[in-house]
Amino acid sequence: MTVPVAPQATPELKAEIFAKVVADTRFHDYVHGCYECGICVAACPSARFYDFSPRKITQTVCREDLDTFWEHVNVDVWNCSQCFSCDRCPRGNSPGGLITIMREVAVTSGLRSAKQALEGGERVVYKIMSTGTQVSPDMLQPEAFPDWGPEVQEVSNNLDLWRRALPPETLHTTTTAWEINDETLVELYLIWHMTGVLDMIKAVDEGLHMILNDVMEELLEDHDIVVP
Repeated sequence: MTVPVAPQATPELKAEIFAKVVADTRFHDYVHGCYECGICVAACPSARFYDFSPRKITQTVCREDLDTFWEHVNVDVWNCSQCFSCDRCPRGNSPGGLITIMREVAVTSGLRSAKQALEGGERVVYKIMSTGTQVSPDMLQPEAFPDWGPEVQEVSNNLDLWRRALPPETLHTTTTAWEINDETLVELYLIWHMTGVLDMIKAVDEGLHMILNDVMEELLEDHDIVVP
């Protein structure tokens, strides 16, 4: 993931984006104030590797510091691994939940930084949303994981062998992590459609949105389901 640089913005735009975050129906469940105890930072795996602090993001939002908020919503939120290890705050904050809202607002508001941060993730999104499952073994290719060194080439050359070596029959494929039946996939498609996930993808990548829409419409038509 390419972490973007916060662009210049007017005070009005910063206030507009901040207001969208606060207006989210989940906001008051996730933000209750900050003791500055740092428990969230101590539990955060991303804080061990990046200049990243869920405490600073929560504090900034509580203080309504729009300039620092603008930095966070454009840059820092993309360093969060969304593991929610920070959900152990004595005040009941969920920094991970707050960051989820900030990411969604960044995408739906069309911030360029959101598009930059998500560049390169199209293949992963396509795989997950078209098959209903996670990254598949056939995606373990040298060009996708150059930082793995020569080992990834060896794995790539012998994927079928590696998969057959795993005992569960459901894992004997290299194109999906495991098989997802049509009934489950239809439910996932309807959830992504009705919750606005597809609209968010369209805001980031129209080409990917068109491809996913075609895949999903074909399956829904096969099951005589019409999406309003």
